[in-house]
Amino acid sequence: MEVHRSPNGLVVPDHALTFRFARSGGPGGQHVNTSATRVRLVCDVAGCGFDPAAERRIVEMLGPTVVVVCDEERSQLRNRERAVERLLDRLDTANVRRAARRPTRPTRGSVERRLDAKRRSSARKSERRRPGDD
Repeated sequence: MEVHRSPNGLVVPDHALTFRFARSGGPGGQHVNTSATRVRLVCDVAGCGFDPAAERRIVEMLGPTVVVVCDEERSQLRNRERAVERLLDRLDTANVRRAARRPTRPTRGSVERRLDAKRRSSARKSERRRPGDD
């Protein structure tokens, strides 16, 4: 059984991946009409065996199945390799632990800027009023 390792340590077993091949569009002459070089890679996240926290983060961001399509190269093998690289990059990006945000008090400068802006806006609006509307 072959496994694919991401740069951040995620391990994706081969049995969780499904490769489908099709003819690629675009220019290429007669060769493009005979070879199925376009790769569609489908990864079942539940079948990868990630730890529950990582699986939850990935499913929240990418969904239960991740689909990658690659048809940039003229070779099916290179498209396969590139599709697996993209998949691993997406999984790594989705698996990043977000730091919990701790609310902080606004700084004195930001409070003063906000109040100053409110004063200017109020003055501008009061100048628009007719003299007898007070």
